[in-house]
Amino acid sequence: MIIPQRYIAHFDLDSFFVSVEVLNNPSLIGKAVIVGGTRDRGVVTTCSYEARKFGVKSAMPMHQAMRLCPHAILVKSSRGEYSRFSRWVTEIIAAKAPLFEKASIDEFYIDLTGMDKFFDPYQWTIDLRNEIIEKTGLPISFGLATNKMIAKIATDEAKPNGYLFVQPGMEKIFLAPLPVNKFSGVGAATFEKLKQMGVHTIQELSDTPLTLLEKILGKYGGDLWRKSQGIHEGIVQPYHESKSISTECTFEENKTDIPFLLSELVRMTEQIGYELRQEEKLSGCIAVKIRYPNFETTSKQTTIDYTFKDDELIPIAIGLFHQLYRKGQAIRLLGVKLSELTSHVLQGSLFDEADKRKDLYKAIDDVKNKFGKSAIKKARTVGKK
Repeated sequence: MIIPQRYIAHFDLDSFFVSVEVLNNPSLIGKAVIVGGTRDRGVVTTCSYEARKFGVKSAMPMHQAMRLCPHAILVKSSRGEYSRFSRWVTEIIAAKAPLFEKASIDEFYIDLTGMDKFFDPYQWTIDLRNEIIEKTGLPISFGLATNKMIAKIATDEAKPNGYLFVQPGMEKIFLAPLPVNKFSGVGAATFEKLKQMGVHTIQELSDTPLTLLEKILGKYGGDLWRKSQGIHEGIVQPYHESKSISTECTFEENKTDIPFLLSELVRMTEQIGYELRQEEKLSGCIAVKIRYPNFETTSKQTTIDYTFKDDELIPIAIGLFHQLYRKGQAIRLLGVKLSELTSHVLQGSLFDEADKRKDLYKAIDDVKNKFGKSAIKKARTVGKK
């Protein structure tokens, strides 16, 4: 049996938040722009390439960024616009790609394996990039390679607003001159250990005996060595496979008590909000479901700014309930669902670094992880069954 050649494309919207701000305010073109919180206590969410030239980086304290680049223009995050543009790009890719994964709000993988029988994967990827740019106006880079790891690194090398094809068989040659911290997971401590071993480049990592790497770095040393050989087995996860988190409750007796129903809705929304954060996801859509005693089932949903915060999800869920509920009728089942999930690890978690609610949610979730999901409850749900 002939095994088809793998082709994986990685797309990344360049300085996504800044690019959206510039589209909406063309006066920012070519200027040092920083998106983030307040000047005194905020954190840099992202910045333009003009600001990066002065050493400004994502997650840097705003006061430090402004010292490095005092002429920078500070812009507050326009979360709703980022959600809108992300959905727009997703729709364009979904209409064309045979199989794709939305890795984050601005990052996508596309599996083109086997499609070389019908078209040139490289030209197809170029054409898709051009379509995204023409329709949305957003700059976007891509890398095309035989696996996800090489494709992502190729994208990084192609930025800003470029593309790069690492042809089959050229993986090790492409990786060889790059520093070892190009691999995700190689932090400052690991990088320092490798440098002490005389390992600075991926070529030097590749030439280091596997047994030595495992002795010094343990199992991770073996993982790094395999990466240095250009080996990566990660698959593109279909976007539709993990796109919702939901819960519902069928009551032992039909309910008409509105305060009780709302407390249940709050409890369930809080529950799936917790699950959302455990999966390190953001949600871009919420739905409420009601089933009446005659088993008639209705639901209503709305798109939202990407979020993982209970205090943003709960009011929307309550609003949907009031729009959906037929006043005076008993309810047999109540449910709530979060969908349009995307990763927040890289950028979504930086939407509002100055907001202390992030730390509050982490503390709450830590308690729940240790003592159980019911260890902390919203006041309006206490005592409700």
